[in-house]
Amino acid sequence: MAYEYLDKIQTPDQLRALPVEALPKVAQELRDFLVTSVSATGGHLGSSLGAVELTLALHYVYDTPQDRIVWDVGHQAYGHKAITGRRDKFPTLRQFEGLCGFPKRNESEYDTFAVGHAGTALSAGFGMAMARDMQKKKFHVVSIVGDAAISNGLSMEALNNIGDHPDLNMTVILNDNEMSISPSVGAMTSYLNKILAGKSYNETKNRVESFINSIPNVGKQMLHMAHHAEEALKGFMTPGTLFEELGLRYYGPIDGHNILTLVEIFKRVKQLKGPIMLHVVTQKGKGYAPAEENPEKYHGVTVFDKETGKLVAASSPSAPPAYTKVFGDTMIELAKMKDELVGITAAMPGGTGLSQFGKEFPDRYVDVGIAEGHAVCMAAGMACEGIKPVVAIYSTFLQRAYDQIIHDVCLQKLPVVFALDRGGLVGEDGETHQGVYDLSYLRCIPNLVVMAPSNENELRNMLYTAVEHDGPVALRYPRGNGEGVSLDKTFQKMEIGKGEILEEGSQYALLAIGRMVGVAKAAHATLKKEGVQGTVANMRFVKPLDEKLLLSIASKTKVILTLEENVGMGGFGSAIMEALQKNGISDCVVKQIAIPDAFIEHGKPQLQREMCGLEAPQVVSVVKSILQNREPVLGIVS
Repeated sequence: MAYEYLDKIQTPDQLRALPVEALPKVAQELRDFLVTSVSATGGHLGSSLGAVELTLALHYVYDTPQDRIVWDVGHQAYGHKAITGRRDKFPTLRQFEGLCGFPKRNESEYDTFAVGHAGTALSAGFGMAMARDMQKKKFHVVSIVGDAAISNGLSMEALNNIGDHPDLNMTVILNDNEMSISPSVGAMTSYLNKILAGKSYNETKNRVESFINSIPNVGKQMLHMAHHAEEALKGFMTPGTLFEELGLRYYGPIDGHNILTLVEIFKRVKQLKGPIMLHVVTQKGKGYAPAEENPEKYHGVTVFDKETGKLVAASSPSAPPAYTKVFGDTMIELAKMKDELVGITAAMPGGTGLSQFGKEFPDRYVDVGIAEGHAVCMAAGMACEGIKPVVAIYSTFLQRAYDQIIHDVCLQKLPVVFALDRGGLVGEDGETHQGVYDLSYLRCIPNLVVMAPSNENELRNMLYTAVEHDGPVALRYPRGNGEGVSLDKTFQKMEIGKGEILEEGSQYALLAIGRMVGVAKAAHATLKKEGVQGTVANMRFVKPLDEKLLLSIASKTKVILTLEENVGMGGFGSAIMEALQKNGISDCVVKQIAIPDAFIEHGKPQLQREMCGLEAPQVVSVVKSILQNREPVLGIVS
């Protein structure tokens, strides 16, 4: 499709060359481009649609890339990418070696800071402004905080620090769309809603200032009285002056879809000194009716029909249920059995499968917002009082609560269950969202049980086992659909630290955890057809490891391969080698099949697994190679 203005914009310099009157049309064209492009590739649509005018106004007024624009929650930045020389790359969005779905420093000089998780823009922007002043440089720093990231703990820490530097020039834009992925929660959201419900403080303040300035020969006493009147007015017109009390000059609320107003305000703000906060109000999904009506669905969306909004790549009705749904359904079943069970999420009720649980058990469901550390520590407090909390968080986001896992839960041996969704490679979200570190960062923590199901039935029974266990448990499961196995009618409690033999043979052994059990079974089936006999074990538990089963296997075969969708260092394979060494087994060849020591970029999950050597044909090839060139030395075989 040809665009009158957008086709002429490859860089912000070309945008700035346009007359300001053209910007509303540019916004219309950019919004149409984003809908058209994302409908063909999938991606994070709603947040970027809401930030179209904001994006254009920022690049129109500020001298980017010399001036630093720092995005919080990279979901907002599609429009930013489109006008900074990357519009022709949108057909490759989130595909291998294509355009990343988030700002990425090595992708463009306009991407000042890589961001996939929320809450980083204030700290990063503050650091850039501090570095600028230390080096006596001259540029502006603007941090855009969106999708409820202002309530994140890191954002609060940054605000506390920024306000303590009244002479530091930095602008914070609060892009308030009343949403994270799902509707925002918490006291900060209530505070912002109260501001929106009232009249604009700044509008009234300006009228008062104009009135005072119109009085001739105003004396010092009158000015002093005017100052106190202003403070009283401020307290009356807004439900508290939180941001100003923290040391930032607050302006707003401002219509984030009136681009001409935004341009004028940004021009004025550029002349101000000290830390400034602009409260900009936008609508998530703005300009595309399906996204406006269902912003949670269109936060991150698969390929869809642009005209109707209907998803093109929806799951087949005959497909096995997703692990996330199985988890959510199981939580509801268990809650009916156990009054003490509580579900906790950090702004991800839909993503973690707890939405329906929250509807059926509203008094036993807590959404803490984007505050993972708080979620875990709060769960520890609940556990102290006899509640059984299940904290459902993506593997990548649980990293943000690591101190709380160790000190607040495991040190006290509290019965908190961590349900780690998206364990393993996650596909198009790429490096910032890969859940490939959890087995390593959890295995080293005392008192913690770490387990991973090989199918959806094991997920149900493991969740039941975790809830029954008197201590902390981490249950890790992958993104996507299950294996299509039948589900037990009644829950089966599993023995902690007990694996199982699925196939038995003496030439090699495949010891697998989680999703890789299916890969091991497929590889074994191929090898068996070729006359190569081996053992397949579903180890189930990374910690405690089933050492008895391991030693039994090692006594029958001297070729052992460990399979995990986790980084090789410190994970399941490391646990196997440590156990063999501890027990004096030195005559085995051990090969780790795991994620290499590298950040895995965005792309289709199957392609990522192939890149990492995690598919069955690759496992078959490795087994054959080892059998042909076996060296009786304990260690990793390359």
